[in-house]
Amino acid sequence: MKRSTFFTFIAPVILVLFFMSFTANNYGAPAGKQQYFEIKIYRVADKAHEAGIDAYLKDAYLPALHRAGIPTVGVFKPIESDTAFGKIVYVFIPFKTIDQFLQLSDKLAKDQVYTQAGKDFLDAPYDNAPFVRYESILLKAFSLMPEFKIPSYTTPAAERIYELRSYESATEAKATKKIQMFNEGGEMKIFESVGSNAVFYGQVLIGSRMPRLMYMTTYSDMKSHDDHWKAFGGSDGWKKLSGMDEYKNTVSKANPYLMHPTSYSDF
Repeated sequence: MKRSTFFTFIAPVILVLFFMSFTANNYGAPAGKQQYFEIKIYRVADKAHEAGIDAYLKDAYLPALHRAGIPTVGVFKPIESDTAFGKIVYVFIPFKTIDQFLQLSDKLAKDQVYTQAGKDFLDAPYDNAPFVRYESILLKAFSLMPEFKIPSYTTPAAERIYELRSYESATEAKATKKIQMFNEGGEMKIFESVGSNAVFYGQVLIGSRMPRLMYMTTYSDMKSHDDHWKAFGGSDGWKKLSGMDEYKNTVSKANPYLMHPTSYSDF
């Protein structure tokens, strides 16, 4: 077998085996029908970048994802008071299986409508790139919330608050405990009991600043956000759970990101 042929054959096999190993041992979570999520984080330098990414996502990327069997994609931007306002665009993509994630690039490459609609963005000049950089994070849903949920609000999109939180842990063992705290420990149930609408909870499989988890809760407006977090922090359930010794020091760094959905986001 020729060397090039060998690597063409073996590379996908190695990648699949890697994901099988990863998902079978993801902090002890049982095998199930947990979804996978990709979060793309585009960093932009100016309004021209932002407008170009908006046009690409709205007219090319999201329609192509819909054709590829992903009907609901979220696109978000930092709130106006955030120092990152106008500098970052977040894209949330849910996958039913890891195979759907792995096959997406090939599907997009074969989608001529997509490649034509996104040509200005995809094939931009090297000295006039349409973004500064982008990061891609792959997550697996927690076992007790295996699928993402779409919130429903009557308030305008510009008022809704989507809070993405990133919790880093000092060690793998502490990360395991924090995920357990959300699942079996009941932290997700506390969010539900106070009315915080969660979109997803996920373990980061591939990304920066690992080990960590990420999750997103949603609110009709900023007042609702503040009221719900006050209710969460003051609840008996959280006071009891956060005081348990087994969950001490499970988070070494927490980063909250407050965002609005874009006008063309699917939710």
